[in-house]
Amino acid sequence: MNFPKFRFSLPRSYAAVAAVLLGITSLFGATVQTISVPSAAMKKDVPATVILPDAYGKEGKHFPVLYLLHGYGGDYQSWPKIARLDELADQYGIIVVCPDGGTGSWYFDSPEDPAWRYETFVAKELISGIDGRFPTLPHRESRAIAGFSMGGHGAFFLAFRHPEVYGTAVSFSGGVDLRPFPGNWEIAKRLGSQEDHPDRWKEYSVITLAETVSPGQLALAIDCGVDDFFIAVNRNLHTLLLARGVPHDYTERPGGHTLDYWAKAIRYQMPFISDHLAR
Repeated sequence: MNFPKFRFSLPRSYAAVAAVLLGITSLFGATVQTISVPSAAMKKDVPATVILPDAYGKEGKHFPVLYLLHGYGGDYQSWPKIARLDELADQYGIIVVCPDGGTGSWYFDSPEDPAWRYETFVAKELISGIDGRFPTLPHRESRAIAGFSMGGHGAFFLAFRHPEVYGTAVSFSGGVDLRPFPGNWEIAKRLGSQEDHPDRWKEYSVITLAETVSPGQLALAIDCGVDDFFIAVNRNLHTLLLARGVPHDYTERPGGHTLDYWAKAIRYQMPFISDHLAR
């Protein structure tokens, strides 16, 4: 099958919003910063956008953290261009962190290329970097991870493999099974070809890792548009979790693999995320 090689560009309306969001001070009380986080695993500094709520800086105040992962072709500025994260940070009293995940990292440590170690970076180095720099609540119950497309895969991949780090995970339009897409989005560059390494394509797919998740271990939500090219793999994951008795929220709504869908989806899922973050 010929699946789309998805990349996205931002319409002018989103770019205009981004010009406001990416300044140090926003229209809301929240502040938006760009920081660099050192990665010893990859021997480089990795940029991240950090949104601090209005209450940041008040004496004795510590905050839960939401980590947001971008999709293929995106970067650390993608989420702030899609959604009003400053408004959400203020409304829910959280710190939001949007790390750079590279183009086509899929948020795992590549067995094919040792220079790509984004599982180690996001699940370990980024966590320690954020907890060491900002007044966070440094335990799993106060950490959530979410993402769209490649980042939706990454959110569940990292949460399933590191439940000691994250307590809540949400996948928006996630590529949760890599195997139906052997020629797309540079997955083969990170895993090797599916023909040569079918075991890797199975091992690194979220739908396989879901078999290791215990009921109640994580607060999980899946959100995908009915016209999305990932809808079939998301339905398959939903069915598997039901069969295994793993509680999760599952949402299908009109829409495809688009910026508009994710802008609405993050607002729709924020009450779920907030309800499961310990304060």
